[in-house]
Amino acid sequence: MRLILRILSAIVITIAVGVAILTFLPGQKIAELAAQQIEKQTGRQVVFGGDVRFSFWPTLGIQADDVALANADWAGPEPLLTAGRLTIGVDAADLIRGDIRITELTAIVPHLNLETREDGIGNWVFDAPASGETSAQVETDPEGEGTSVAIEAITLRGASLRFAAHGQDVVETNQVDLQLAWPDPNGTANVDLTLRPAGKPLRIAGEIGSFRRFLLGEVASLGVTVTAEASKLRFDGQADLSGAFDGRITGASDDTSALLVALGQAAVDLPNGLGRAMTFAADTTYTPDGRVSLRDLSLALDHNALRGDADLNLAASPLKVTAALEGDMLDLSALGAPTTGAGGNTAEPATQGWSTTPIDASMLALIEGQISLDVKGLQTSSVIFGPSRMTLSIVRARAVLSFLPVQAFGGTLQGELIANNRNGLSVAGNLQFANVEMREALGQLAGYDKLNGEALGNLEFLGVGNSMDQIMRSLDGKGRVELGKGFFTGFDLQSVMDPNGGNGGTTIFEGLTASFDMIDGTLRNDDLNAALKVLKAAGAGRIGLGSQDLDYTFTPTAFASETSAGVSVPVRIQGSWFDPEIKPDLSKLVQPKLDEAEEKAKQAVRDKLSEELGVPVETEEDLNDALKRRVEEEARKQLLKFLGSD
Repeated sequence: MRLILRILSAIVITIAVGVAILTFLPGQKIAELAAQQIEKQTGRQVVFGGDVRFSFWPTLGIQADDVALANADWAGPEPLLTAGRLTIGVDAADLIRGDIRITELTAIVPHLNLETREDGIGNWVFDAPASGETSAQVETDPEGEGTSVAIEAITLRGASLRFAAHGQDVVETNQVDLQLAWPDPNGTANVDLTLRPAGKPLRIAGEIGSFRRFLLGEVASLGVTVTAEASKLRFDGQADLSGAFDGRITGASDDTSALLVALGQAAVDLPNGLGRAMTFAADTTYTPDGRVSLRDLSLALDHNALRGDADLNLAASPLKVTAALEGDMLDLSALGAPTTGAGGNTAEPATQGWSTTPIDASMLALIEGQISLDVKGLQTSSVIFGPSRMTLSIVRARAVLSFLPVQAFGGTLQGELIANNRNGLSVAGNLQFANVEMREALGQLAGYDKLNGEALGNLEFLGVGNSMDQIMRSLDGKGRVELGKGFFTGFDLQSVMDPNGGNGGTTIFEGLTASFDMIDGTLRNDDLNAALKVLKAAGAGRIGLGSQDLDYTFTPTAFASETSAGVSVPVRIQGSWFDPEIKPDLSKLVQPKLDEAEEKAKQAVRDKLSEELGVPVETEEDLNDALKRRVEEEARKQLLKFLGSD
């Protein structure tokens, strides 16, 4: 019990002596001592422009108003740090022994003026202490005032920050909070930094190994976690004050639009599949000249996942990108999905005619480089591709998408699509296709699934204009298509000419070929040929790609033989795409050419026509009347079915 009382007495006496020393030691004197030690450590002058008061709570030390820390000699006259109020915390035990050990610096509403010079050194890198000294310890001065100084914690609240990296634009931000814990001058520092570039907090928390060396510009280990709106990122690696770093970055965002807003960018309504939510991981290297290298990259954009490598040059204008990516099924169907109006209602369909809304292709000038993509499948709003290899190359606002090849519609598609915005927008293509199933291709592209058969061919086109309407009205080019055996459903061409020889609503052909030219938005075809078992058919006319109209004549021929050219019944389709007029063109009706020298052959033909048409045919008038009735009854009905009006 006596021992306990002695210990308590010693503690009370020590506290009493400490309080007495602190009470009679002027705050201005402590401020001078602290300023001397800070200047010895940093080589920078500290100026107290306002009142200096001693404080016991919440921090043992002094409170000073209007404080400024001088800048580096090369950085200009503006102070490195100014603060409306600065609290300097000191260690009581060391203070009693006559030493000043700064345990805490807290600045209220400070302003940091940071910049770097050409060699990358920042004005926050202080002059090295004299030989044999470290930045954490300074020998006793000649007057014996203070023997050491160490700053264990720094707190900035409501700070404003100006950062001028050499040769780059000045960055300024407000409402910055910083907490730095650095208990061991030669050890690790823990940093908790909060930025508010757009009002929302962006928090950066982590640890920096060998913090003293880091401040001197050397490379140090770094582990940092960044959190923002519904987003989190982690970096583990090494970095230096120049901004260079090398390590693994992993991150995820549940709302990328909210993240962009928190970073001070405009909100973006990304289509589903392009990154409304995303995850990211990559071995990342960044150099101060703006070059980024991504290796072992893993990127998930909503339900789409990509892997590969990429290199970027962020300092280049336009942005330089080289990437090689691969993935499984890539779903981009939301890109062409109908938009929704207020209340979630689907927007009204577009009126007839091409859109005259200007096309903004300015993004082609924002990026240059080459991106290769190898996926097991690709789905858009209208087309589903199989395994596909594609390369996108962009140079001076000209983009070339190469198919190398693409599996599409049961066949293969290869060639190039080009968009050029150097002097106004133009689009072009040079495509070859083989073994393409027409039912699948036309079904996905045009909603028409009544033509069956495998096709091969090619297409070249060029269009110029700043809207879809201008481009379609300017299209020039050419192409050819060839089909093997196939059939039309919903249109029985044979039954039009032969009521007893139809195929139950299907036209079966042995082959079909056609070529075409495009000039100023008008497609012209004069050589369509289809071979059937007992018939043949030809087609010729124009299709207005820009005006969305057509004038096309389809001519089936029956009863052809060595002695007869047969009977041809032209059918003319003309008018708008959306409501064409379909009628027999009797002005071009070709009657049987009989051998006038052989009456027997004439009669045989008449008999055959009477049998096929189901009415007596004795004169030319009989033939015209019979053909007119047959065409009106059968051709119109079958062709309407063919065009999807059944």
